[in-house]
Amino acid sequence: MPTVRMVACDLDGTVVRADGTVSPRTLAAFDACERAGVDVVFVTGRPPRWLPPIAEVTGHRGLAVCANGALVVDLASSGVVRVTDLPPATVLEVADRLRARLDGTAFALETLDGVRREPQFMPRHEHALAARTGTLPELLADSPTVVKLLCRQDPLPRAERRTADELLEIARAELAGIAEPVHSDPWGAMLEIAAPGVSKASGLAGLAAERGIDAADVAAFGDMPNDVPMLRWAGRGFAMSGGHPEAVAAAGEVAPPCEDDGVAQVLEWLLSTEVSH
Repeated sequence: MPTVRMVACDLDGTVVRADGTVSPRTLAAFDACERAGVDVVFVTGRPPRWLPPIAEVTGHRGLAVCANGALVVDLASSGVVRVTDLPPATVLEVADRLRARLDGTAFALETLDGVRREPQFMPRHEHALAARTGTLPELLADSPTVVKLLCRQDPLPRAERRTADELLEIARAELAGIAEPVHSDPWGAMLEIAAPGVSKASGLAGLAAERGIDAADVAAFGDMPNDVPMLRWAGRGFAMSGGHPEAVAAAGEVAPPCEDDGVAQVLEWLLSTEVSH
């Protein structure tokens, strides 16, 4: 079996359970990896401001790939190590293309300074309540560093909104070569759009290269369409049982569900196999 030198792990739905906790067994498995000299890297769609609670719970203080690969963040200092942003002109082009295909679109910007949103984009988290609001040209006037463009059909009645998978199918066709659309929640019906070529795989590949680690030596875990590039890139890709069909199809292997400590089960097995060889 190839040597595993890095474990790349999605958070929500992969190791972060429905109640927002990470199990003691999973934490112990991460510690065992570190003691064995295996790097553990969190690779998430979360923005940097949502990472401190995870760092506190896990005790992990290394680098993390976040915003679906657009950022590499130092968990110890919360400082941004690397960023690939979405230029304002591209934001406006993407919005124009999606508005032409989708009724009732509303947009928000995930920037290094926080969220900015159109008034129609309804806040669903406390931090967004105080977000700066305006038209997209107004929100882009001071050239913020945009790491993700978020799109929902908030102005439409819920029954008329497309599902996340339907939105993603349309966005992939409309934005090919212009930007990278994904979603991380089939029930949230929201697109997350990054600069062209940006994905969890691109962010992780850069980090692995800096450490002299080949893709063949990486084991990756995920459960949603935004994990697909990472699961395909890694030497061993594990989709969580019950995860999105695209993730399961992309991965070479399937791990038990998050609620059953699936990542921990696989890591325990991988470490025992390494030792036995």
